Amino acid sequence: MSSNSREAKAEKIRHLLASEGDAVGENTRGFNRGRYESVARLDDYQALKDEARAIKKNAIEHLPDLIEELRETVEANGGTVYLADDAADVNRYIATIAREQEANRVVKSKSMTSEELEVNHHLQDEGVEVVETDLGEWVLQVADEAPSHLVAPAIHKSRESIAKLFNTQFDPDERLETAAELTAFARDRLGDLIEDADIGMTGANFVTADTGTIALVTSESNARKSAVVPDTHVAVAGVEKIVPSVEDLQPFVELIGRSGTGQHITSYISLLTPPVKSPTIDFDTPDGSGFGHGNDGEIDREFHLVLFDNGRMAMREDDQLRETLYCIRCSACANSCANFQSVGGHAFGGETYTGGIATGWEAGVEGLDSAAEFNDLCTGCTRCVNACPVGIDIPWINTVVRNRINRGENGELDWLVEGLTPDAEQGGIDLQKRLFGNFETLAKLGSASAPVSNWLSDTRIARTVLERTVGIDRKRDLPQFKRETLIDWFADRDSHVRNPKREAVLYPDIYTNHVQVERGKAAVRVLEALDVRVQIPSVRSSGRAPLSQGMIATAEEHAHDVYGSLAEHIDANRDIVVIEPSDLAMFDREYEKFLPEQSYERLAGNSYEIMEYVFGLLEKCDDRNILPSGDDKEVAYHSHCQQRTMGLYAHTTAVLENFGYNVLLSEVECCGMAGSFGYKQEYYELSMDVGDHLRNQFTTPEARGRIVVASGTSCLEQLNDLLRRPIRHPVELIAPK
Repeated sequence: MSSNSREAKAEKIRHLLASEGDAVGENTRGFNRGRYESVARLDDYQALKDEARAIKKNAIEHLPDLIEELRETVEANGGTVYLADDAADVNRYIATIAREQEANRVVKSKSMTSEELEVNHHLQDEGVEVVETDLGEWVLQVADEAPSHLVAPAIHKSRESIAKLFNTQFDPDERLETAAELTAFARDRLGDLIEDADIGMTGANFVTADTGTIALVTSESNARKSAVVPDTHVAVAGVEKIVPSVEDLQPFVELIGRSGTGQHITSYISLLTPPVKSPTIDFDTPDGSGFGHGNDGEIDREFHLVLFDNGRMAMREDDQLRETLYCIRCSACANSCANFQSVGGHAFGGETYTGGIATGWEAGVEGLDSAAEFNDLCTGCTRCVNACPVGIDIPWINTVVRNRINRGENGELDWLVEGLTPDAEQGGIDLQKRLFGNFETLAKLGSASAPVSNWLSDTRIARTVLERTVGIDRKRDLPQFKRETLIDWFADRDSHVRNPKREAVLYPDIYTNHVQVERGKAAVRVLEALDVRVQIPSVRSSGRAPLSQGMIATAEEHAHDVYGSLAEHIDANRDIVVIEPSDLAMFDREYEKFLPEQSYERLAGNSYEIMEYVFGLLEKCDDRNILPSGDDKEVAYHSHCQQRTMGLYAHTTAVLENFGYNVLLSEVECCGMAGSFGYKQEYYELSMDVGDHLRNQFTTPEARGRIVVASGTSCLEQLNDLLRRPIRHPVELIAPK
């Protein structure tokens, strides 16, 4: 990426932060808080998610058979099923229906898939008026804007901006101001438009193969009106929306509202099994009943189910993208994402889809070029994985797509670059990504040449060159490498444990070994005080750095090297203790994709986060006075996002409180740094905007005077920049001097 491209992206992000960020942030964080509260009331949330995932997995596996079953069911009920190959095919078919019906107006609801197909533009070119009847979609249609969210498309617009839009566009008799006034105005106007519509078009949250039932989950009633008021109903759905039976809908009904907006159940759950033998609606009947009939008293209702592929069957055959088809479009991934909370879908989204899962959808239905526009906004923090009601590994899908984007960037000097770089990637990869992906090599060079390397990297000319060539923002402090690494320090000392109760390998991650050496030394002193004999072997980095850049081949190479180095220690019954949570997450999650099953299970099953490990040791410790007391000192603690995902942050709080510290836990789930993300020029302002929420909490009167501690490397760096005061790792507080 060129310097001009980076600045253009940075300018777009700055604009969205200023114009839409507040509205998006307030709403998405509200949805996310609601999700936590709502799912907590479920008896067995995880079992429900497992059931939903199993249904979707089974449905996608048997999709061709389900399509045929659905076709037979709908046709037996008197409806028509059309299976379309792509968007053009769908639009031709719908335009044909409109011509046959001599339709002047089509009203639409639940139309995210029609956004993908651009149905509106096609029908309007045919002379047909198209009206969106969902309030958010209608607001955007009036404003001529694209959706910013899967569930709440106008989430980026404030009440004041919508009032200004309506007052300008419609010039009502009395100016509209309140939410109630805006809603009432929209209801009346849309009601009139629906009443006179010729065709109603809906999407579908789910379609059941056994009965042909269209399931619509909405917060408004206009989906029902759009489906049943016009004599003709056209339902448009991607083939992935099919599930085997009506009974299969139960877990999704429980999960979709809770996951998306935090509602226990949405306002309207409509199960339509068309063409139902109900009379058509006629608002001008002489008897005032509102019901009409066709000729000779026969029901004159028409139903078309348009199922479309548009890349989905190819995604089904793609081992890395297949899970995208499990998506139920709930938006939990977007709501839980700190970057999305700041900029919304107009930055974190493509042609149609927004949020974390958008990368898979856009890569599958639009292509890599669309996905490449926003793919790097996913930092792999994994918060969305726990939020997803069907357990899709969204960060992995984003990483796979990033890898494919990298492989699509061919350079003329590939043969030369491949021979000179320490990674396993081809030559065409973006220079910025290659630099960050090879941070292990940079760290080794930095330590070997420190302190000269630190002085040089901090000069004005070096910062200018780094910003212009690889896009490292000059406002960001760079790591200060230590001449004596943790491995070097440990090699020059003797173990103080003569009769150990346990033996452990302290994994020397890049930062602990080369930059934040003091936290490594503190960890050694704590473990030895608890009668653990420690070893610190020379081991390669986990591969987190290259993986974050989409350099999968390099990350996999690291995984095999790391396991090869640690296997002998596992054989010797030594525990693997990890200070950096993102490296433990590699062992716990990503290595499952890189290592043989038995190797992965051995490493993951014997690896522990440092404070988790200390917590376990203290449970069996008779004398806790061997570690220093906190004497009721006040601490403000921020845990790492992947530490939260793995459910390990509570161990740190428990250990600190056990030693007498008064702990204030951060309410902010993401610091905004996210490894290399916060260094990049195009994302610096976004990183700091996310971090502002953490700064705000840690500068309140309650937190201002506290010792600030953080578990992750990125968190420590970000807090240093945000607060400009010393930040420590929790293990340093409990370490003997």
